[in-house]
Amino acid sequence: MADESQETTHFGFQTVAKNEKAEKVADVFHSVAAKYDLMNDLMSMGIHRIWKRFTIDCSGVRRGQRVLDLAGGTGDLTAKFSRLVGETGQVVLADINSSMLKMGREKLRNKGVSGNVSYVQANAEALPFPDNYFDCITISFGLRNVTEKEKALASMFRVLKPGGRLLILEFSKPLLEPLSKAYDAYSFHLLPRIGQIVAGDADSYRYLAESIRMHPDQETLKGMMNDVGFENTSYYNMTGGIVALHRGYKF
Repeated sequence: MADESQETTHFGFQTVAKNEKAEKVADVFHSVAAKYDLMNDLMSMGIHRIWKRFTIDCSGVRRGQRVLDLAGGTGDLTAKFSRLVGETGQVVLADINSSMLKMGREKLRNKGVSGNVSYVQANAEALPFPDNYFDCITISFGLRNVTEKEKALASMFRVLKPGGRLLILEFSKPLLEPLSKAYDAYSFHLLPRIGQIVAGDADSYRYLAESIRMHPDQETLKGMMNDVGFENTSYYNMTGGIVALHRGYKF
């Protein structure tokens, strides 16, 4: 008899069959894609731009390198990486969701970002790239939506070059209890209302709040990175631990 824990997973606070989660997550992002950037600014009061700038600063990306912006959404990190790697470099914006990928392509082309950027619809658990290919991989607010996080981390490890690094920017566990309580009140009461007013979709933003609570905390995620082979792993808490940036290297 199959182990039930191997057949089910979390979709927010719901328990669903593993083979159903990807489709349910896809429905969420098809729904929110058109208002994604606006909602990011509203939800974080613009602070997400600081979190992403810090990620870029920690990436060490240089001219001529190859970068994978995984779950890259509407391309905020891709646009910056495109400038950093220059004409001799390459940036791949990959996302499992076709609506998000379309929004990212349109946004970046409207900004004049084109020559060194390519777009790939890809599942993080089985990346369609050669071994030892990228100098840097970033995944920004995407890992918590992946069904099999260990598979995804192993896939990222495989496609990184020796000496390459992975950066995971993700919501995490607030460090102080009063902050945690205030954050819960915001996430579960105010956020769905904002989603309803701005995007006409309270349920998707309720799922996003729930998915944050189900995501591994800072130390657990660090351990998961170590388990698939990453070394010199570390993390940086931002905004009181509401967000953390994890970094690990492949040697």
